[in-house]
Amino acid sequence: QIQGTIFPAPNFNPIMDAQLLGGALQGISCEKDVLIDILTQRCNSQRLMIAEAYRDMYGRDLITDLKENLSHHFKEVMVGLMYPPASYDAHELWHALKGADTEEKCLIDILASRSNMEIFQMKEAYLMQYNNDLQQDIDSETSGHFRDTLMNLAQGTRMEGYADPFTAAQDAMILWEACQQKTGEHKNMLQMILCNKSYQQLWMVFQEFQNISGQDIVDAINECYDGYFQELLVAIVLCVRDKPSYFAYRLYNAIHDFGFHNKTVIRILIARSEIDLMNIRQRYKERYGKSLFHDIKHFASGHYESALLAICAGDAEDY
Repeated sequence: QIQGTIFPAPNFNPIMDAQLLGGALQGISCEKDVLIDILTQRCNSQRLMIAEAYRDMYGRDLITDLKENLSHHFKEVMVGLMYPPASYDAHELWHALKGADTEEKCLIDILASRSNMEIFQMKEAYLMQYNNDLQQDIDSETSGHFRDTLMNLAQGTRMEGYADPFTAAQDAMILWEACQQKTGEHKNMLQMILCNKSYQQLWMVFQEFQNISGQDIVDAINECYDGYFQELLVAIVLCVRDKPSYFAYRLYNAIHDFGFHNKTVIRILIARSEIDLMNIRQRYKERYGKSLFHDIKHFASGHYESALLAICAGDAEDY
């Protein structure tokens, strides 16, 4: 059962929430605890209703007021919570593509894990927010087979629900040859299969690959390819197998390998909070021995820590 950590609040009153937020933001010192209590305990659609009530009440934009009153990573969390999911993905992709350096790992996290519908909505939001075409921006800001694979994913044309054992064996042979030959043509075949076949089909392909080669597909990709192309292919495979495990792995790396890569932690917690963050937490604990709650507590501090922990929604055993 796939489960998030944030649910619609019962007895929801957007006007009262907007009033409390207004009081917290307009005061001499911003009452950050009030912001955390409200914004992390309402689902996204409720937050959007609060923003509307806030505009009616104060004639001001809630996101603008949050940006003006808050700073650093705490601001990123509170503002991030106010975007609808597709707009948040678009916002993250825009900054990953248009920042000083292209953030390839952000592109990988988002495009390797989203459904056709999520990709379609994200592209619409991207166009509306930035008056740019996402695929054109990927084309101009990335290169090589990494770019080709991202472009393919950004089409959002993955088959859904279809699985055929006969073609699975054929596809597995093609993948195996692609790992042996490593020509441009083979790389194209590899990414075409991984980007366009249904998840159900790819499950069978990976089984067949193991049978043919005696090797796990992830190990084969890691041996044969390198750079962001290799990372992207592995991300697709891991998302096909189990998205919560993929995000648990990404969170663990972001917390431990980079000395707490704040952007990645914030993005995953917000983006998955209403989808599968509960499952991600479970995988994290099973795989790494420590809870996500424990690791965030260890690395973050202040209101920023409180906000992340509230989204993470820890259990007693996680303290």
